[in-house]
Parts: sequence; C-alpha cells; structure tokens
Amino acid sequence: MGFRFASAVVRSALAATKQVKLSDSVPRELVDDIFTCAMKKQTGVSLRYMLDFGANPIKRQMVLSAQFLHNELPVRLAHRVAELENLPYGLSAKPQVLRVRDWYVESFKDLRDFPTIKDDNDEQKFTELLKHIYHRHRHVVPVMAMGVAELKKELQKGVGLLELPEIHQFLDGFYLSRIGIRILIGQHIALHEPEKENYIGMIGTKCSPSQIVGDAVMDARSICMREYASAPEVNIYGDPNFTFPYVPSHLHHMAFELVKNSLRAVNDKFDDLDVEPPPIRLVIAEGEEDITIKVSDEGGGIPRSGLPRIWTYLYSTALSPLDEMEDSGDADGPAVLAGYGYGLPLSRLYARYFGGDLQIISMEGYGTDAYLHLNRLGTVQEPLP
Repeated sequence: MGFRFASAVVRSALAATKQVKLSDSVPRELVDDIFTCAMKKQTGVSLRYMLDFGANPIKRQMVLSAQFLHNELPVRLAHRVAELENLPYGLSAKPQVLRVRDWYVESFKDLRDFPTIKDDNDEQKFTELLKHIYHRHRHVVPVMAMGVAELKKELQKGVGLLELPEIHQFLDGFYLSRIGIRILIGQHIALHEPEKENYIGMIGTKCSPSQIVGDAVMDARSICMREYASAPEVNIYGDPNFTFPYVPSHLHHMAFELVKNSLRAVNDKFDDLDVEPPPIRLVIAEGEEDITIKVSDEGGGIPRSGLPRIWTYLYSTALSPLDEMEDSGDADGPAVLAGYGYGLPLSRLYARYFGGDLQIISMEGYGTDAYLHLNRLGTVQEPLP
C-alpha cells in the first residue's frame, strides 16, 4: 500500500513539473563543450600529494598548480552540470537547483574562456578568477537543500528520501565533489597568502585533534547553553601533544556536529529529570593507519529501525530553518549549515574525502557511540563520484 501511494505521489509530482533544459538558456556550443568535458575522466589527488606539492610554493610550482586546475576544474564542474540536468522526480526543474546549475555553468564558462596559463602573470590573474568562483559557490549546500526540501514537501509526508535512493545517491556524490572542488581551489588560493606556522595552504601539518576537538566542544556547548540554558559536561581523553597532518576546518566541522548531537540528546533525555546529566565521553585514539575519535553519550539512543534514516538528507529531529529562509526571501541562505538534517551525512563525506569514515552505533534506551575514523597516512586519493 505504502509503495503504491509513494509511486502515485511521485507520478503526480512529475506531471506537475516542466523540465527546463540547459539548451534553452545557453548557446549550443557551450552545452556541447560541457557534455564533452563531462565524458572525460576526473583526476584525483591525495592529502599527501597536496602537502608535498605545496611544501615549497615557488612560482614555477604555482604555475603548474594553476595549469592543473585550469584543465581539471572544468571537467569536475561539467560532471556535476550533466547530473543536475538529469535528476529524477522533477528535481532538475526546481528554481533552487536551476540556480545552482547556472552557477556551475558560469564557472565552467569562465574557466574555459580563460587563456592558456604560461607564466607567473597568467597565474596571478587565474588565482583572482578562482577567488571569484570560490565566492560564487559559497551557498550551494543550503540552496540545494531548499530545492530538495521543496521536492520533499511535494511528495508529502508519506515519502521520505529513503524511498528515493536515487536522490540520496546523487546528493552524496554532488556534495563529495563540492568538497573536492573547494579543497583544490581553497588550497591554491591559500598558498598565495602569507605563510602561517605549521600550515601548508589550508592543511595543518601539526593538527592537534585534542585542541581542535576541544574548540569544537566549547562551540557546541555554547550553542547548547543558548538553547537549553544548560549544557552537559564533555570529558576529553587522549594525548594533548599528539599531532598529524589534516585540514583543521574539516575536523572541527565533524567534531562539532557529533558533540552537538550528543549534547542535544542528553539534554532532551534529562531535561525534566531532577538529576545531573551524565557527561559525554570523547576519546581520541592513535592507530598506525587511523586516528579514531569516539563520542559516547547516554542520551537514550536511536531505535534500530531509525538508524538508516540518520544518513538521509533533510532528516532532522530539530526544526528546520529552510522554511524561515524561504519566508524571509533569503534564498542564498547561510554559509554554514546547521540543523538542516545535513550534519551527519555531510560529516561522513568530509571523513571519506581523505580516506576516513564515520559510523554510528546505538543502544536504544541507553545512548549512542559515534566513531570518526581519520586516515593518518594521507595517501588515499579523493573518492571522485
């Protein structure tokens, strides 16, 4: 019965949707160029490669980096445009998705129109273009989220994204690709900035999990205090002197998300009880291959039947700010996505980008353990969708 209902709703959504093709709004030659580039193979890089390459950013190295990006970025952008053109259930025709597609097309055209990079002067101009592209794409995640939220609304409450695996699979690949594009562009731009101790571009050569996790805990507890007027304690266990090469902003993002979820679960469970909530335990373990960060709470856990849902986009037990964004006309949305139901799936993608992973194990009625695995060696190539 549920499946037939879902199918009927999907068919009605499709019937109500008019596809808006790329060829209706851009020249034929550009469309052909995009789809030709979309047939080309993407070239992955590893964290170790970025570290070695950026260790001595002399002018010749920067020209080589620019030449690589000049060839590689149009291919990656073209892959995403081709996908955005052919999404199921009418998602391609949603105004927000069309806006994202148009940003990708503009950036593709800018890169293709840029002349061959031959020297330091060309490279400087190309870096300015990269800054513009980086800025243009800053709101891709929330704007895409609004498009998916609109589709979800149309398909009514009877259909979740679990029933639409193609959408979930697309979003995983799309956001993973976006992480890669922003790392490549961000790293090139950062190599132009004044040198910072223990940094090569965006990458911290002596990234301290203990310190970054500590900062994330403070940020998450501060938000919890604002929302609940209290915040459970978080105890951190691990060597404070241990460091390894990683992107600190990625680690902060993932740790913040996991701690924030645990704080909320514990607060919700113990809010009406006249007892002190148990502390959240955060353990940092150093292995030969992986750094593993475990976040353990006693917030009541998640039913086993509900576990697959935590990895789907727009699944959240919190109020979604997407509706407020639409009501206020803030179509670009915030630069940081919080409370949209994107936190866990995006955190898992950040972990997987450099060869790690994120796992959630829950005991219903007791609590949840989150295991964040980070690849210590940095030799894993990007998982390109």
